[in-house]
Amino acid sequence: MTNRTEHVPVPRLPRDTRPPVAQRVPAQWSVRNASLTAGIALLLMSVVAIFGNVVVVDGLVTEGDAAQTVGDLTDAAGLFGLGIVGLIVVIALDVVVAWALYRVFSPVNVSLSMLTAIMRLVYSAVFMVAIGQLLGVLRLLNDDGTRAVLGADLVQVQAMQGITAFNDIWYVGQFLFGIHFVLIGYLAYRSGYVPRVLGALLVIAGLGYAADSLGAVLAQSSWADISSFTFLGEFLLALWLVIRAHGVALGAAALEAPSSEPVAGFGQRLSDTRGTSRS
Repeated sequence: MTNRTEHVPVPRLPRDTRPPVAQRVPAQWSVRNASLTAGIALLLMSVVAIFGNVVVVDGLVTEGDAAQTVGDLTDAAGLFGLGIVGLIVVIALDVVVAWALYRVFSPVNVSLSMLTAIMRLVYSAVFMVAIGQLLGVLRLLNDDGTRAVLGADLVQVQAMQGITAFNDIWYVGQFLFGIHFVLIGYLAYRSGYVPRVLGALLVIAGLGYAADSLGAVLAQSSWADISSFTFLGEFLLALWLVIRAHGVALGAAALEAPSSEPVAGFGQRLSDTRGTSRS
């Protein structure tokens, strides 16, 4: 008599149980890179913007004195052009920051993070139009034929109009820039991985930019820049994103984890069901 041994099916394991490469990379890795990118770009932007706007444009422009301004811009045409290049670099950095901050704060609220990125991109487009006014001034001062035809007085008038248009367009765009930072401050305040006091400072910085924009439009005389005193939150955010990039990544991963757990559970239950049906 032959003993028959009951055959118990053994579930087959896949040859390579490792998840795909895209899944093996933890979510906090991309957030960490985005945090570092945003922080470094913001710090670089502050340096380039100070050089381009404060040192070059504001340094060469004498308010209320067109003759002095045109003379200084003509004598330092190379420096003026370099300042314009610096402002164009700021636009490129703005685009990078818009993307990076979206990734950093998307775990808090995807839709609101996307809105903040769009606002910054629209502001960058407005700023690009403003810089175009400075390019017109530079071309006017470098074209000897045009200067000879127009005469010194008309050249001075057109140069000052171009510089005024640059400031006016930029101030209008700063309103979107300010609202952008108000929303970033709100996201930072709600995130849990950025100090709430920093979120509050970002809201104050955004309100400062927005107030400067409205003040420049509504004021009958020159407007004192409030953002010169309220920009601290923007600078501290840049430092925080660089120094605490790993902590930002862990905090973002903690917010993203609940949304991924049900998917993994469903996949595991599906695998268990298939194994049971085969046996």
